Amino acid sequence: MRFLASALGPAALALAVLGVPALAETPASPVPAAESAAQPARSFGPLVTPAELAAVDARVLDIRGEAYGKGHIPGAVDAPYKLFRGPSENPGRLVTPEQIEATLQNLGVDETRPVVVVHQGSDQDDFGAAARVYWTLKSAGLTDIAILNGGMNAWAAAGLPIDTAPVTPEPTLFEVRWTDRWLATEAEIAGLAEGAGDALLLDARPPAFFEGRQSHAAAPLPGTVPGARNVPHTEWFASGTTAIAPATTAADVAARLGIEPAREVVTFCNTGHWAATEWFALSELAGLPDVKLYPESMVGYAQSGHRLENTPGLVANLLRQLRGS
Repeated sequence: MRFLASALGPAALALAVLGVPALAETPASPVPAAESAAQPARSFGPLVTPAELAAVDARVLDIRGEAYGKGHIPGAVDAPYKLFRGPSENPGRLVTPEQIEATLQNLGVDETRPVVVVHQGSDQDDFGAAARVYWTLKSAGLTDIAILNGGMNAWAAAGLPIDTAPVTPEPTLFEVRWTDRWLATEAEIAGLAEGAGDALLLDARPPAFFEGRQSHAAAPLPGTVPGARNVPHTEWFASGTTAIAPATTAADVAARLGIEPAREVVTFCNTGHWAATEWFALSELAGLPDVKLYPESMVGYAQSGHRLENTPGLVANLLRQLRGS
């Protein structure tokens, strides 16, 4: 591992206005450079506060798109979310490892600096974009990666500097080492729906989607995967804030929901966005060892003609389409 451990001080800036929770109950202690090589594979993240990000030399990926030009963290590169997403007819579709490699090289990503993903932090839905990019980076072989908890809004609220000049990074020779360790395929989901396997299927969407009363515009039918359990992605956030809850809270939520650490868990939603939040909370925060994401989720699954559950009848579905829901 070539990443250097970060000497991060306590996160004590004025974040109370957003209710951004701390990374851990005990602030991280500085790590001398001479000791950094002895650190475990992941010595950074999975969450950072604005104060912690300001104290480390990281490659910051700003995934907000057009908002980047209106003001961004100094040194951040413009890395719009769409670079990590599929086409409009199936947004959750995986981008090929070759495309990911070219993207990350052009963004100046390599293994000499930690990588931090920055979203807007406008609402709890918004976190899913950062989580999906984080999942992609981890699957691509990066280890020292994190999400700025609370996003750009938390950075601004902390009174930290903002720049408007675009950053053109020096391209790198980063090589993707893609792993399917955290990936669930359509075939696996179809098998679980028919009772093959013991993985727990978690539908991260709001109840209206799970119950078939609402569907994504690209999905031919509403409904869910047979046998799935509805655990909305909003379960993982600090009450009333856009900041995802810290690791101890995520573990408590998982225990309260009866999600057993020893069991394989697969998360899905409409397009692998909300499900990425659930994957992040369970895998990276609660520390469950076997959590996977189904990237294409219900849009891809329904388009493939698989049997669904909670799908309304023909007349009800026609009325739903006429109402545009």
